[in-house]
Amino acid sequence: MCPLDPCPSWQPKGKVGTKGKKQIFEENKDTLKFYLRIILGANAIYGIANFVIFYSAATLWTWVAFVFSVMVYGASYRSMSSMAKATFADDGSLADGGIDLNMEQGMAEHLKDVILLTAIVQVLSCLSSYVWYFWLLAPGRALYLLWVNILGPWLSTDSSAANPEPNEKKQRRQERRQMKRF
Repeated sequence: MCPLDPCPSWQPKGKVGTKGKKQIFEENKDTLKFYLRIILGANAIYGIANFVIFYSAATLWTWVAFVFSVMVYGASYRSMSSMAKATFADDGSLADGGIDLNMEQGMAEHLKDVILLTAIVQVLSCLSSYVWYFWLLAPGRALYLLWVNILGPWLSTDSSAANPEPNEKKQRRQERRQMKRF
């Protein structure tokens, strides 16, 4: 419920509606088209700024950064498009719309973040090549997610869950201590 909403009573109650195959298919097409425009726009700005306007200042590192960004874009966009690949029945009707690219907390969300981070860094690097250090946020975020979702819970699991006897002993000991206090 939005705190600014003057009348929240109109909002539907119960289960949130799910998207149909056709809606997912159309939204995935729009999402892929949007991110392709971002990729092409960022590459155009970077290319015009570094290889046309400041062509005399372009170094090997300018080309390396360009190739790196194209590889990141290619891998991310290709992964997103393979996730959104729709399947059609023999009669031409839509059998499956693919994975919803706009789903929160999905892999596509992380791929979209990588594309946006790369585009922002690439465009801002026209001002200073030191901006490329901000791209280190991507592996930092990946390590954070790895720790929070996999390594942290795995390392912090209780070994006592595997051996229930010590818990019973500890519980009896605590009960005896409480009885002594009363």
